[in-house]
Amino acid sequence: MRLLAVPAIIQENNQSNASLLEKIEAIRAGFQRLLQGPPEVSVVLPAYNEEASILKTLSSLSKSVTQRSVEVIVVNNNSTDQTAAIVHAAGVACIQESVQGITAARNAGLAAACGKYILNADADTIYPPGWIEEMVKPLQDPHITVVYGRFSFIPGAGTPRFVYFVYEHMADAMRWINKTFREEAVNVYGFNSGFKREEGLLADGFNHPPGANEDGWLAFKLRRKGFGKLYYITTIKALVWTTDRRIHIDGGPWKAFLRRIKRILTNDNEKYGGQSPG
Repeated sequence: MRLLAVPAIIQENNQSNASLLEKIEAIRAGFQRLLQGPPEVSVVLPAYNEEASILKTLSSLSKSVTQRSVEVIVVNNNSTDQTAAIVHAAGVACIQESVQGITAARNAGLAAACGKYILNADADTIYPPGWIEEMVKPLQDPHITVVYGRFSFIPGAGTPRFVYFVYEHMADAMRWINKTFREEAVNVYGFNSGFKREEGLLADGFNHPPGANEDGWLAFKLRRKGFGKLYYITTIKALVWTTDRRIHIDGGPWKAFLRRIKRILTNDNEKYGGQSPG
């Protein structure tokens, strides 16, 4: 099921920094509530100059509903803005990674994490309260090595939500084609996926060959090493909402969809001679 409108539980976190800073004590208390003893789950967020959006993400994660002990780690990847200060104000662990790039940042987060389960998140995405629990439950199955979920776009830059509603349904069809006939690992995105920490370390973390994407390639490695299968989570409880900035950088939703079609028609998803699943 897809939602035509952004739900209220997401909108209450989609506020300005000024508004959310007024609630900073509640956000800090939320993270204190989540971390009760040694963490079972580590949520890792790389961040580079995300002062405009990261507090929305942290606000949403602080409201997570789970009985598991959860730590949240932000990897500050040489931000020059107020990202680190905002993270500290929210009471979240913030580690530094001086090597620039998403792969180095995710590897740093994996190395620092203490949880049995690693959930990959991003600093421009808002997470529903049930996200952590719904992502972790399937990972308790020894035959499942990676979980990944769905996402929707929060409209911005004048694009109506209905346009993304249609785009998301078409993208779902493309994911079904990848999962059923092609390479499922291309469906795995770093802002909405998870795996077992021990297995991730044994698979050499997020390291990948040139031209590959770190998130899909890790999923491919974990499955190839025999740790288990990939599991697609479709429940609305785990549907995350992200900004549409990448879509507009790439020319808008229709150009993005045509690019997906081109990748399928040109067999661009199956470059496994040292290339990327992403």
